Amino acid sequence: MADWHTTVTPPALARLLATARLPESAATRRPAYRSLAARIRLLVTEGRLPVGARLPAERELASALELSRTTVATAYETLRDEGYLHSRRGAGSWTALPEGAPPPGDALHPVPPDEQDRTLDLGVAALPAPQPWLGAAAARAVEQLPYYASGHGHYPTGVPVLREAVARRYTERGLPTTPDQVLVTTGAMGALHLVQRALVGRGDRVAVEAPSYAHTLQALRLTGARLVPVPYAWAAGPRWDEEEWQGVLRGAAPKLAYVIPDFHNPTGTLIDEEQRRELLAAARAAGTVVLVDETTAELGWGVAESTPLPRPVAALDRSAQVVTVGSAGKLLWGGLRIGWVRAAPALVRRLASERVYSDVGTPVLDQLIAAELLGEPLPAVRAHQLARLRATAHAFATALPAHLPDWGFHLPPGGLALWVSTAGVSGAALALAGERDGVRIASGNRFGSDGAFEHHIRIPLTVPAATVPAAVERLAGLAARAAAGSRLGPAEEAQPLAV
Repeated sequence: MADWHTTVTPPALARLLATARLPESAATRRPAYRSLAARIRLLVTEGRLPVGARLPAERELASALELSRTTVATAYETLRDEGYLHSRRGAGSWTALPEGAPPPGDALHPVPPDEQDRTLDLGVAALPAPQPWLGAAAARAVEQLPYYASGHGHYPTGVPVLREAVARRYTERGLPTTPDQVLVTTGAMGALHLVQRALVGRGDRVAVEAPSYAHTLQALRLTGARLVPVPYAWAAGPRWDEEEWQGVLRGAAPKLAYVIPDFHNPTGTLIDEEQRRELLAAARAAGTVVLVDETTAELGWGVAESTPLPRPVAALDRSAQVVTVGSAGKLLWGGLRIGWVRAAPALVRRLASERVYSDVGTPVLDQLIAAELLGEPLPAVRAHQLARLRATAHAFATALPAHLPDWGFHLPPGGLALWVSTAGVSGAALALAGERDGVRIASGNRFGSDGAFEHHIRIPLTVPAATVPAAVERLAGLAARAAAGSRLGPAEEAQPLAV
């Protein structure tokens, strides 16, 4: 049965249900209870609603969805009959999978090692470790480990040598930073969870880019935040829409604004310094804290080495309204599980004191390895990783027009992915076809807060460049099979839930 932390509130489930698009025509409208059951089933099978998550009581969900209680009760009964819901009197209802069913196929989760030889992973955007630098750094870290092993090994704010290395890197990038402004976490998601828990309450509004990073959107939904999407401007290449941001910040007064200005995930966009200043000014007037995700900030593979990059958003902040999250996982290696928060020392101390109730610290050896890599080897490691991304990006830029000429994309200046428009083919249909054919595809609706971007997919630049032509050929084959049933007009998308 679900634990307390997997409980989904009625508003959070209502917002998730709004993103569950069912590819059915208007001519095949379902009864409301079947539509509700189908949406919950879709969320479970896609991994967007965790298995074991406790669902709201029938009366509470009916109120949130403005449906009759009978409709919700019948939908729950349908899901129980199918094996997607378990219930017990006095304990509520929680999501499940039918006996013998495979776990949810989530393209944003890594392919299990025993499936890698037979699965083409176009879902996870993560680079292999940079060798030989990782091995050499690990050897040096092991030599240092006895010194740390004499104590308890718990460092709620992080091992000092890594906090110093992170602070030094920020300073090199134009943001003077001291170690007491850095909190080391277990991965960037650990950092984001800490900040969200501290700054966002249930029901608080959070402004987010549209599209945005799928895992953060999901984490915010499950904590009960109310997401307010701010669409990108696309006229001259993707960029922030200043009028939209000003309107949302002024009208909705969100508690938090979550942005990825440096080689945005999934579009790869780099926001210029003028737009960063304008966002900060509008956020300051609205009393909104700006949470800046810099996990991809070092990935400017399309930027000339002589071209100066915009300074970090926090370097333009004079009122301590910016909290920054970073990571070693994108540039160095995700297997290290090293992230960090850069914030005012008082907030760092608060986060460290609150963190001990769920995570007393990040593994010491991983921190020592990351500190080594952020030192003298960093320029060579960065050049190596950027060369990999650049080669793969150029390979896709050649192969996609050759095999899928109707699809569109903007070649970004950096980042880990291409954001691709599929010319009317449903990204969800592509992902489903790929699941059956051994190809992991991240559908675009995962990156929207409201189920948008159905006709997009994210393609990672982390596959080897030599494999790109064959990968695109397989993708083109899947697109041909998925296209016939997935080109839907606006009126043909998912039917509304109605009593």
